Amino acid sequence: MIIGVTGASGFVGHHIVDRLIERGHRPRVLLRNPARLPFAQPEAVEVVPGDIADQGALQRLTSGAHAVIHLVGIIAERGKQTFAAVHVDGTRAVVAAARAAGVQRLVHMSAMGARDAPGATSYHRSKAAGESIIRASGMPHVIFRPSFVSGPGNVPIATLARLHRFAPVVPVFGDGSFPMQPVWIGDVTLAYALAAEGHAPDGVYELGGPSAMTYADFLRAIGLASGHPRRLVSIPLGVMRVITRVLDLLGSLAPITSDQLQMLVEGTATPRNALARVFGIEPLEFEEGLRRYL
Repeated sequence: MIIGVTGASGFVGHHIVDRLIERGHRPRVLLRNPARLPFAQPEAVEVVPGDIADQGALQRLTSGAHAVIHLVGIIAERGKQTFAAVHVDGTRAVVAAARAAGVQRLVHMSAMGARDAPGATSYHRSKAAGESIIRASGMPHVIFRPSFVSGPGNVPIATLARLHRFAPVVPVFGDGSFPMQPVWIGDVTLAYALAAEGHAPDGVYELGGPSAMTYADFLRAIGLASGHPRRLVSIPLGVMRVITRVLDLLGSLAPITSDQLQMLVEGTATPRNALARVFGIEPLEFEEGLRRYL
């Protein structure tokens, strides 16, 4: 079947496209840069030049498609690329095009912690608004909230692995006790493919690995997998909050923003992991995944 994919050139996106091809589907991808095809079998991918602000491109993406997987997202705002423009207006445009084209199923990428609540980051509020648009569409849909996704091409993990290799110590924020539940990219892509194929009832599903860990243990696991484990040195959270408020002035160039620090401290563990319960996928251990690509 033809499955339209937005955000296909991203870390999660290109792995999902590869999974769809593996399962015999015909991915049709929306790309701002059609010359960049990070897929294992680029000849099997139909490319639609454009972005989610281009109504004509969205019409071409959705025409004749059985399902649409909507992955476009940003973690920092830059110019016109704001959370509202991308996560809210972009989602609304994709839904409108999919509905007009008679698409039978929407599969949407949200985020763990998405909510419209006092104290929530602007990122989480915009993700919650995007979820509301999907739910109000009247179309069959699945919304995923993945935990931290681990796999080949993950930039933060690659950066932390290099830090373990070349730095004498590795910083950890506060006591590093905030919870994480990293999930393997192969498990995530299979869940997306199954959802696009209609193997799950409508709903919002959280995806995580087999077990939760602290951020400090997450850093130690990367050090061990890289072959160069380093001692962790704590930076007090109060100090980090001051530093990130200054870094916020750099906008999208900031290595970490105050909102990103807040989301990290809030954690991404889930007691409602849907991988095995809903999709029959036994999640891969984080350490085993690291060994496969570090």
